[in-house]
Amino acid sequence: MRIVVDDLAGARIAEFLAEHVTQMRSVTPLESKHALDLDGLRGPDVTFWSVMDGDVVVGCGAIKRLDAVHGELKSMRTSPARARSGIASRLLGHILGEAERMGFGRLSLETGSDEFFLPARMLYEKFGFGYCDPFADYRPDPNSVFMTKRLGGA
Repeated sequence: MRIVVDDLAGARIAEFLAEHVTQMRSVTPLESKHALDLDGLRGPDVTFWSVMDGDVVVGCGAIKRLDAVHGELKSMRTSPARARSGIASRLLGHILGEAERMGFGRLSLETGSDEFFLPARMLYEKFGFGYCDPFADYRPDPNSVFMTKRLGGA
């Protein structure tokens, strides 16, 4: 497996992200869905990574720059067929290292409060994320939880 910066131009990643949006719509009310679409993920303030196993996309994740020292983790996903195989842990470790390299002192995220998102919340907790109030443009939402992590001893 390899983790690569992805320009989101390929059909494989577009299909993988479309599956993600479909899955999120099935478990999250539309007004509480915060996943970025392809155009949003292609923005100049976003760095996007794909996890490749040969020619197959098995995971993805991104960082959106909120300001000079604060980033947001976006679009973390593992292929359902590869869930609980270590892909998410490997990718999250990579993204945290990249966030520090980019000079971020803090990385925050929004994820669902539903039971479906429990494995994701447990992963983030394992990596040292703690629960926090809404950040950036988020507002309190019973379908969302917010987490943050200080980086680089900040």
